[in-house]
Amino acid sequence: MKSLHLALGLGLGLGLALAAVPALAQQSPPVTATSPDGAVSVAVSIDGDGRAAYAVTRKGKAIIAPSRLGFLFTDVAKIDRRLTITSTEQRDFDETWTQPWGEWAQIRNRYREFKVHLKETTALARVFTVTFRLYEDGLGFRYEFPQQPNMAKTRVADELTEFAFAQDGTAWWKPAYLWNREEYLYNKTGLSAVSTAATPITIRLADGTHVALHEAALVDYAGMNVTRTEGTTLRANLTPGAGEPKVQKTGAWSTPWRTLIIADDAPGIYHSHLMLNLNEPNKLGDMSWFKPGKFAGVWWNMIKGEWSWARGPKHGATNANVKRYIDFAAANGIPDVLVEGWNVGWDGDWFGNGCDMDFTKPTEDFDIAMLAAYAKKKGVRLVGHHETGGAVTHYENQLDRSFAFAAKYGMMVVKTGYVTDAGQLERVDPDGTKYREWLESQWMTNHFVRVAETAYKHRIAFDSHEPVKGTGLHRTYPNWVAREGMRGMEYNAWGGKNPPEHEANIVFTRMLEGPMDFTPGILSLEGERGSAILSTIAKQLALYVVIYSPVQMVADTPENYAKYPAPMKFIRDVPTDWQDTRVLNGEIGDYVTIARKERGGEGWYVGAVGDEEARSLSFKLDFLTPGKRYRAEIYRDGDDADYRTDKRHSIVIENKVLTSADSLSLKIAPGGGFAIRLVPVK
Repeated sequence: MKSLHLALGLGLGLGLALAAVPALAQQSPPVTATSPDGAVSVAVSIDGDGRAAYAVTRKGKAIIAPSRLGFLFTDVAKIDRRLTITSTEQRDFDETWTQPWGEWAQIRNRYREFKVHLKETTALARVFTVTFRLYEDGLGFRYEFPQQPNMAKTRVADELTEFAFAQDGTAWWKPAYLWNREEYLYNKTGLSAVSTAATPITIRLADGTHVALHEAALVDYAGMNVTRTEGTTLRANLTPGAGEPKVQKTGAWSTPWRTLIIADDAPGIYHSHLMLNLNEPNKLGDMSWFKPGKFAGVWWNMIKGEWSWARGPKHGATNANVKRYIDFAAANGIPDVLVEGWNVGWDGDWFGNGCDMDFTKPTEDFDIAMLAAYAKKKGVRLVGHHETGGAVTHYENQLDRSFAFAAKYGMMVVKTGYVTDAGQLERVDPDGTKYREWLESQWMTNHFVRVAETAYKHRIAFDSHEPVKGTGLHRTYPNWVAREGMRGMEYNAWGGKNPPEHEANIVFTRMLEGPMDFTPGILSLEGERGSAILSTIAKQLALYVVIYSPVQMVADTPENYAKYPAPMKFIRDVPTDWQDTRVLNGEIGDYVTIARKERGGEGWYVGAVGDEEARSLSFKLDFLTPGKRYRAEIYRDGDDADYRTDKRHSIVIENKVLTSADSLSLKIAPGGGFAIRLVPVK
């Protein structure tokens, strides 16, 4: 009898509890929309508990199974259950816009916009819209909240946004929230083995479909990572701020776009313009003053430990050293020279402690007026370096005068840096209270916009290292010309070098964010204490085509370039601004071949990189203009080239005459690649 009484009691209690709960929403048919070409479809549904979900299909195949939408807040009830769709609306959009610089001069922006308006059936009665933009190669969606009485001030704890992939697959991803920020190698695991990942994360589903998950237009919001919850479902995981809410908003607001690029193969992922198209057009104005180009730099010897940033007997940024680099740049048609360690603040423990940095005070052995004048006579500009050491507020306090100083001495580009451990960026509020911020916190995403706006006021472009990840904002702020945000060439100077597959990984992952300052061109193939870089010399040339940036570094020393004059010719010739880009073949982490047409000319350049395997890569030249003949200057691995041996420098340089009807098949060595310059024959 005791068990019966207990059961009756539980039943009575449950009945009373249910009686106190408002009636739940009825499950309703989904509302749907498709991309203008009909390839990509989205369906938004409300289940019996009033939970909203979206699902995505492509060409009739499920890509994203029904996935939750919603929010957690720090001070009020979550947005999750008891939602209803009040209305929907659609519109089509089609434009072509011109980039001031980039991988493509012309970008088509064609989509169908689908707005789904939702409302809570609770007393709070909050309303919001989920806006989808559907493209032939994927979609983006974001939440939009109008101003409303019950959301005058919003404190977001996290999103409930899910990405429930309809099938398992292979994922390429790097971990989030570890001490070294974005600078980790990519893991290759099953999708169902992902833990917490930074975006973009690229996935090859079981049926071969490729999907890249990321976000676009990250402004005034926390960056999105993703955490696997169960099976093949990933959920948004917003980067913390220094305070309790991850995001704070007042009045009307919207999130960044959550993006899914979808393609049949890896090259199709790279060809997408979705990230750029989901950003606002140029907000700054005229960019004709910015000229893409290459830069040499007082840098590699510091990375190898032979010179120092700090003052003393090993100081690199001396008048004599910088003049030598200016001479080298002028002799090789390189328009800019980066100088690191030129300002006071580097002495002592500057890592994560940059409050002594002053970007208007050169060291006593760096005569900036003399050097700027010397460079100008040679047709060269200086590139300043603003290393904050993580002291972000200290940098903001001198931001305007620092860029004014750079402009005074003829600089077109400044390189910024935020070297400190993750979660240790120093913010100081007006009342003097100090906080520690994460790199992709809401406060830091706003900081980078302030840098862009201040730099533009002085007609300065900037290249950010230790940056917030790229989300296509270089469309809106086109003076934000490059960023690091990945393990670049500097890791090849040290132990634990980048493996040969690294560049073939980042083309289809990190490069989806936008331009990367990878700092290629180490023709010596030597790091600190003569350690071997895991590359052939031909691959170093190929990186100028494969890894895109409008400001490419010629990263080795003048002395080393003098030893390799024949390969150096390609570095002199290759441009950094492009009319068109084609990914001719590629598999993530294995190999990729990319062709680019120079902007303002008829020449094409081709670069290919591989992994640790030897292979042959074949491709058609049908991207060339029919009826024209081209002289192909081919820089390829020698037959005995191998990154594991002393034959890393083995290279063959040959010339052929080719047309659009031809094909090429070239071998690449282990750790190798090739580079080709195609010049019309007059």
